[in-house]
Formats: sequence, C-alpha cells, structure tokens
Amino acid sequence: MASALEDPALIRSFRGHRAAVTGVAFNAGATELATSSLDRFLMIWKLKAQSRAFRFVGHTEAVTSVQFSPDGQLVASASQDRTLRLWIPCIHGESSVLKGHTAPVRSVSFSHDGHLLVSASNDKSIKIWSVRRQRFFFSISQHTHWVRCAKFSPDGRIIASCSEDKTVKIWDTRNKTCVDSFIDYGGFANFVDFNPSGTCIASAGSNHTVRLWDIRMNKLLQHYRVHRAGVNCVSFHPSGNYLITASTDGTLKILDLLEGRLIYTLHGHKGPVLSVAFSKGGEKFASGGADARVFLWKTNFDSFDYKEVLKQHSRRMHTDDPPHLLDIYPRSPHPHNERFQSVEDDVSSEDSPYPPASALATSPKRKSENESESAMHNVEKQRGISPSLGNALEHIVEQLDVLTLTISILEQRLTLTEDKLKECLENQQKMLLQGREGE
Repeated sequence: MASALEDPALIRSFRGHRAAVTGVAFNAGATELATSSLDRFLMIWKLKAQSRAFRFVGHTEAVTSVQFSPDGQLVASASQDRTLRLWIPCIHGESSVLKGHTAPVRSVSFSHDGHLLVSASNDKSIKIWSVRRQRFFFSISQHTHWVRCAKFSPDGRIIASCSEDKTVKIWDTRNKTCVDSFIDYGGFANFVDFNPSGTCIASAGSNHTVRLWDIRMNKLLQHYRVHRAGVNCVSFHPSGNYLITASTDGTLKILDLLEGRLIYTLHGHKGPVLSVAFSKGGEKFASGGADARVFLWKTNFDSFDYKEVLKQHSRRMHTDDPPHLLDIYPRSPHPHNERFQSVEDDVSSEDSPYPPASALATSPKRKSENESESAMHNVEKQRGISPSLGNALEHIVEQLDVLTLTISILEQRLTLTEDKLKECLENQQKMLLQGREGE
C-alpha cells in the first residue's frame, strides 16, 4: 500500500464566511458540516460534491460555538449577543432563542443523549437547558472569571468546564456541586473536552500547552508543549488514541496518546486556527481559522494497523522545528533542509480536491524501505548502538506497546465494572425504599 495513504489529506476548502470561523461540527453521518463565525452567521455545508451551503441568519452578534444534536435533527449555537439558538438544519433555517445569560456566551454543547444543552459564558456561569422544552433548567456559578467552555461527559453525569480563573472544574450534574478542580498557574484553558470513554479530559491552554487529566485519579497524565502559541481547540479521535489540536500559531497537530508523542503537523490556514473537530466515525476532520476558511480533511492514518503506525513513528527523530518528516503542506512541496522557509497554501478553487501528501516529493520519508532502514542503521552506528542492543531495545518497546494496550483495555473494563456496581447499588437502594414503603 502506498505510504501516502497513511497521511491525513486535505480534501476541500470552503469559502463562505466573511470573518473568522469559530466552530466546526459534523452531523452523525458526516454528510453535513456546521460552522459558526464572527460574521454573525451559521452555515451548514452539504459535503456531497455538487451540494451548496446554507447560511442561517438570526444572531445579532458574533457566533462563538456550534454543535449538531446526536440525531442530527437540531443544531445549537452560542453567540456574543448573550443568547443560544436551536436551529432546524433545513433550507429555511428556523430557530428558537434561549435567553438567560447576562454576557456573551462562549460555548454550547449537547449531552450525548441529546436531551440537554450546556453553555458557558462571560457572566461566569454554566447553564444547563432542556432541549425538548427549550427552556433554562439550572445554573452553576462557582467560577470567578469568564467561563470559556463546558462539556458533558459521555454518560451525562458530569460536566467539565474551563475558565479564565485558571481552573478546570469537574461538576456533578445531580447535586450541582464541584467535585474536583485542576489549577494551571501557567495560563488558562481555552477549551476542554472528554475522551470517548469519559475517564480523561483534555485542555487546550493559552500558555501553548495541551494537558490530559485523569478524572478518576485526579492527576495530570500527559503534558504536551508542541505549539508556539495558544491552543484554541482540541478534538479526540473516536478511538480515544489520538488528539488533534488547533493553535494560534497557524497549525493543527495530531498527537498519539498511546505513545505520548506528536505524529503530524498540518499547515494550510493563513493565521490562527480557532476550531477543529473529528467526525463521529473518525474518517474525517474539519478545521476553521481566522482566515475565514473551512478545511475538510480525510484522516487516513487511523485505518492502519497500530503496529504499522508505530513503525512510522520510529522514523520520526524530532518533535518540533526543524520541520519533521510528517509535516503536511497542502499542494506545496517543501524541502527539509536548513534553507527551509514557511510555505503558504495557495489554493484558488474552493471545490477542487487537494492532492494528498504524496505530492511532497522532497520529503525523505518517500524513499524506499531499504534506504530508510539503512538510514536508521547509520543513526545507530553514530550513536554507538550495536545491532544486538538495537534489537533488544526494539523488543522492549514492542512489549511496552503491548502493556500500554493491555492497560487501556483494563481501564475500559474497570469503567464498565464501576458503572455496573453503581447500577447495582442504585437498584438495591430502590428495593430498600420500596420495601420500607410496603411495610
């Protein structure tokens, strides 16, 4: 199989917004993409080749966040006009307004069953709304500064939020209390979200960092400093193994969370990248930037066997500048040498598919397998590593990979066990109550 197939590829560029794109979200089937913008409009892009986009007008100020409901029947948006809107994503773009915040609303997100909405605002509050009744449900107000983002856990039992008070807080939705708080003295988080299993959260930091926290053990698991400017948004791949980040430095980066390293740097936006999201199946992702453009990407790398991905990672020698072998510049070849200069995407046609990363003919990664192995052997020689020691180290790394995967499976089982135990205890409590009522 051609090596280019493992790299993410830029499929299309969409132009339609007149200002920065603040949010991107796929519907469940990845047939539609919703985007929000500082131009006050919401847009729904039909991802079939010949379909056109629909612009929804209603907000009176910048739209800051957008999300499809899990069933795809509704779209929620948040705005600096202090309101939320629920839209029916049809040609007419009908919407209903949810009022309750007293300052600009930063984010909006559905619960995974689609019954509730959670919003975060500069009024320092988090508000929960009933989707069916389209009305305010309850409010949480313990942050001491603007709340940038709030998200439901996959099971809907907890909410994670981040604020300019430099904390990331975890809330119990049943008793409306803060059950944990992570403090980051280096800056504040712009965005926060749960991994698919709901055991961890990732935060996108204004101090250029990405952090992963285990909410069961209440500790920092991983810390990445791979960007040169603030991180604005993150999105977990549905497998939970990868995280994509969007930054003010103009790049998107893909992290392998199992191996704990950066594997791709994606270029193309002219200016800060403000939003990014994987599709539900993980086969696509989209990004939106301050350049008012929306990029649609094909993931590709997630379809490969994990060991094959690891082999490619082993060829990666640097985590940042100079540009590494897996940098992707859409349509523009780039030499990997000392005279390297930044290359900007120069696409003029919005609907033309972009060539995949195989167009990067100058990348050393495109050489034959034999040349790659020879290069690795030379590196080992320079470092004074004997072939036998190299083989032993490779075997150890493989065993560690197996252990990592085993731990991941055990964590999933532990989560299921915890859920079952909780269910049993709740049922037991119900039976006791019924017994007492019967007496």
